[in-house]
Amino acid sequence: MSEGSITFKKRTKPSTRSKRDIESDADATTEVPSEVGGGESPISLVTKLKKRVKPKSRLSFGAEEEEGDGEVFQLKKSNLSRKLELSKQSSLTSGVLTSPFNPIAGTPPSTGPSYSAAYLNELKASTPSSRPRVADDESISYDADVSMGTSMYSTQVVDLTEDAEGDTVIPSGASITAAKEKRERLRKTVASGSEDYISLSLTKKENYSTGPHPSSRLVREEDELGEGDDEFAEYTSAQERIALGKKSRKVEAQKRRENMNELIADAEEEDEETMEWEQEQLRRGGLRTESPAVSAQKPVYKPAPIPTPTQIPTLGAAVASLSRALATLTTSHTQHTSSMVSMGDERTRLDLREKELRSIIVTAEDKRSWFAAFREWIESVATFLDEKYPLLEKLEDEHVSLLKERSEMIAKRRLAEDEDDLSLFLGGLPTPPREQLEETDELGRVIPQSNPTIVRRERLAARNLRRQHRLASKSARQNQEDEGFSTDSSLPPSDAADFVTATQKVKSKSRDVLADVKAKDFLDPRAGLVKWFGEWRDRFGETYTGAWGGLGMVGAWEFWTRLEILGWDPLEDTRTLDTFNWYAALHDYSRPRQQMDEDEDMEPELGPDGDLVFAMITTAVIPRVCKLLEGGSFDPYSGKHIRRLVDLVEEIEISTTKENAKFEMLLKSVFLVFQSAIKATEAVLPNYLALNRPHFDPEAIPARRRFLVRQYKLLHNIVRWRRYASDKFGLGLLVSALVSDCIFPVAEGGWEVGGEEVMQKVVGVLPPELVPVPVKVRMSLK
Repeated sequence: MSEGSITFKKRTKPSTRSKRDIESDADATTEVPSEVGGGESPISLVTKLKKRVKPKSRLSFGAEEEEGDGEVFQLKKSNLSRKLELSKQSSLTSGVLTSPFNPIAGTPPSTGPSYSAAYLNELKASTPSSRPRVADDESISYDADVSMGTSMYSTQVVDLTEDAEGDTVIPSGASITAAKEKRERLRKTVASGSEDYISLSLTKKENYSTGPHPSSRLVREEDELGEGDDEFAEYTSAQERIALGKKSRKVEAQKRRENMNELIADAEEEDEETMEWEQEQLRRGGLRTESPAVSAQKPVYKPAPIPTPTQIPTLGAAVASLSRALATLTTSHTQHTSSMVSMGDERTRLDLREKELRSIIVTAEDKRSWFAAFREWIESVATFLDEKYPLLEKLEDEHVSLLKERSEMIAKRRLAEDEDDLSLFLGGLPTPPREQLEETDELGRVIPQSNPTIVRRERLAARNLRRQHRLASKSARQNQEDEGFSTDSSLPPSDAADFVTATQKVKSKSRDVLADVKAKDFLDPRAGLVKWFGEWRDRFGETYTGAWGGLGMVGAWEFWTRLEILGWDPLEDTRTLDTFNWYAALHDYSRPRQQMDEDEDMEPELGPDGDLVFAMITTAVIPRVCKLLEGGSFDPYSGKHIRRLVDLVEEIEISTTKENAKFEMLLKSVFLVFQSAIKATEAVLPNYLALNRPHFDPEAIPARRRFLVRQYKLLHNIVRWRRYASDKFGLGLLVSALVSDCIFPVAEGGWEVGGEEVMQKVVGVLPPELVPVPVKVRMSLK
């Protein structure tokens, strides 16, 4: 160190920083030069000592790191690298003591070597230029731990990464350190303005800003970057406090122990990368003995195999090969094209299928919602019918009972007249003595028993009055022909009026069935049934046809049909079936006008249900007519009834067929009415024929004629019915039984007094195959 410079070093208190931070700060220690005779006061010297240059952290390869607010990169060094660094520092301090270069210092000593060409050649020859050779496969690198010298004015950096030409290699760390020491020594002995030496610094003095007063060693406070104590208080221990109390000293001791433990833990931390890095540094510094590299095995020459000679292809073979390749490519192209077309078609089909599925989903949801509402409405209709059907059936039974009562009255009167006539020309039956119980009325009075003789006399008087009334209104010939026809389903005026009153009462009750109903759907089936079932048929035709929706509607409509025909006597009322409202409504519903025909007069075609009028007739009308016929609406002795019955059956036959089971049930009902009339006559006549005690009475001949004419009329009605119904249920046998058992025995007893004339009419009416053999024999003896 020169005499004209004094170096002050500030001693700091041991801090709690880690050993690694202390080592990084060791290289950045700044020496403050000063002149003894400068005339500066001690206060200014102390101020200069406080000003410290901000330490610059260095990377492992020696380049300066730019200052910033970011985190400084610190290289973790192992114990071995620290020992190596300490050995380098000791080698530097063991030689000539160096002092920082001060360009403002006084005149340098005159003694010192000069940098001549001879000296430089000698220096180059004495400086080793290479390090011990290493294995051939080891990569060349530089020593990242070599630190360059640092002064407060400049930084000298040696670039060791440049590639050397020829055999020149990167010098070792020891040679670099020796060169640095020698250059530092020479720099101190050479004048400041001399440029006859080679500087290792990449920059020159002129490149630095010397401030407004370059010749002055004083630095203004505003020229500095900042106050060192405040900016680097963490590293200068400016904020440390001396513990005075016992508790504070214990806390400080505890902190020191924790710092020591941290340093020990950091020293013991060794990983694979760190150990590899240490070994590499030892190898570079020549401190590690290289193990002899395993010599690579000498490769054995292996000659390349000689390929089998192949024949030179000819043009034909090449053309054939190209043709095959072209055919293969053409086939592949065709297949790919067809695949693309098929995939396109498949995609189109999938798109169409997707649209169909979406439409199906929409239709299904619409269908579900509609059928939910339809089901709710059907349930309300079912509840309504469950409540109203008993009232309807009660009124129907009441109407049938009225017809039955009228029929019994007429049959009883006719039977009494027949008995009176038989007693006139065959003799009266003896009245057997019988004990009759006394009958009492509502007040408990005994009803006197009627005398049969007196009753018969009263009936004859009443019949004579009716006959006289009829004779007064008709000619004598008609009177004679109509004799015996006066009892055709006619009631006395008082009874007839009572029957009409009762019938009107039943009809008024039928209107009261729906008196409490306000909903239009239940009052008129065209507003409810036709609307819902018609919408079902129009929107969901397949399900409507599959579920026989038309028959379902007919089953629900049956209530309103039976209610409308309640009180209707098919043989007394002149109305036909097509005059009812239900007939017209079902006729229009069965023939929907889907498109207008050119000829508007043409009847539209039937819908998918067919003719629902036929279904309603077979379901509701025929069973009702059968009950009315069997209940007494049909009088087998009435020619008017038989004519109306034939018309009614023919009208029903238009909507159905004769083979239908319901239609045959109607024919059977008519047959049963005829059979019951013949059985009633057969039950009375044998007793009088067995008695056969005629007596002289002027009324005997007219009485016989009346009886025969009445039976002839019954026969005439049966034969007329048989022309329409043919021989169903044994009508031929019934006709033969009536002629053989009822007409012929009475006619044969009075053959000369009108019996022969009546039998001729009978034979004329009967088909030849139905004429009994005794009748044929008797008629042939004429």
